[in-house]
Amino acid sequence: MEKTTSLRPQNGISTDKFDDDGHPKRTGTVMTASAHIITAVIGSGVLSLAWAIAQLGWIAGPIALILFSIITAFTSHMLADCYRDPVTGTRNYTYMDAVRSNLGGIKVKLCGVAQYANLVGVTIGYTITTAISMASFPALQNTLKSTPPENVAMKKATLIGISVSTMFYMSCGLVGYAAFGNHAPGNFLTGFGFYEPFWLVDIANVCIIVHLVGAYQVFCQPIFGFVESWSSKRWPQSGFIAREYPIAMPFGGTFNSNLFRFVWRTAYVIFTTIIAMLLPFFNDFLGLLGASAFWPLTVYFPVEMYISQAKIRKFSSTWIWLQLLSLSCLIISLVAAAGSIQGLIKAVQTYEPFQSIS
Repeated sequence: MEKTTSLRPQNGISTDKFDDDGHPKRTGTVMTASAHIITAVIGSGVLSLAWAIAQLGWIAGPIALILFSIITAFTSHMLADCYRDPVTGTRNYTYMDAVRSNLGGIKVKLCGVAQYANLVGVTIGYTITTAISMASFPALQNTLKSTPPENVAMKKATLIGISVSTMFYMSCGLVGYAAFGNHAPGNFLTGFGFYEPFWLVDIANVCIIVHLVGAYQVFCQPIFGFVESWSSKRWPQSGFIAREYPIAMPFGGTFNSNLFRFVWRTAYVIFTTIIAMLLPFFNDFLGLLGASAFWPLTVYFPVEMYISQAKIRKFSSTWIWLQLLSLSCLIISLVAAAGSIQGLIKAVQTYEPFQSIS
C-alpha cells in the first residue's frame, strides 16, 4: 500500500500553514474580532433605544445602559477564558463545546436550547427590521490567531466592541429622547408618522438593510452549521446530504454546491421571513429576544464556567457575589420578558396579518 503524507500537524504542534488542531492557520486579530462584535451587538434594537430611554427617563436610562454594558464586558471576559479546555488545552469551537468541557451534563443541552432558540429569534427579528426598512424605502473567537493567546486578544476585542457599541447606543438613545421626549417612537426610522426629509430617511433605511443583511449571516451561520453537522452524522451515507457538486466559477476555481444545504437554507430563510411577516411586533419582539437571551447566555453560563475553572469554593465571598449578580440579572430578565409578553398579547388583539407594527 502506498504511504501518504499530510501537511497537517500532529500531536498538537503548529506549522506555518496549520494550527495545533489541524485547521488552516488562523489570521484573526483584535481589530477583526472587534469588528465582528460591533456588527453583532449593534443590531436592530438600536432603533428602539430612544423609546426605551423615554420609558426610563434621563437618570435611569443612561445608568441602565452603562450598567448592562459593564456586566456584559465582565462576563464576556470570563467567557473568553473558556475558549480552551481547562485540562487538555484543546480548543472549544462552539459555546456548547465550552459548556461541555467546563460544566458538562444537562447544562450542555440547556445551553444549546438557549443559544439556538436565541439565534432563530434574532434572525426573525432582523428579518422584521429589514422588511420594515425596505417597506419605508422609496414608495466564536475561533478565527483568532494563536499569538497573542486567543483569550487575551478576545478580551481586548470585547472591550473595544462593547465600548464602541455603548457609545453608539448612548448617542442614539439620548439624542432620540432629547428630540422627541416621551413621544419617542418605537422604531426610530419608521415610527414618526412622517418621512421627511425623504432622502435622509431613505439613506438611513438603506444603511439598516445593508447592515442587517450582513448581521443576519453572522447569526444564521451557527444554525446552518449545527443542522448540517448533525444531519451528516445522522445520515452519513445519504447522497442528498453528503454529496458535493463542483461548479466552475467564471474567473477560475470551483465552488462546491450541495443539494441539502441549498434546500435547507432556502427553507429556513423562507420560514423566518413568513414568521416575521406574521408577527411584525417590532418593540415587544426585540424586547422578548433580549430578555430571554441575556441571562442564560450572557451571565449564567459564563459565571458558572468561571466558578468551575477557578475552582471557587461554594459559599465563599466570591461565589456569593457572583451568584447574586446572576440572580439579579435573572430577575431583571424575567421582568423584562413579562413586559414584552404583555405588549405582545396587547398587540395581537388588534393586529392584522402581514401588516408592519412598529
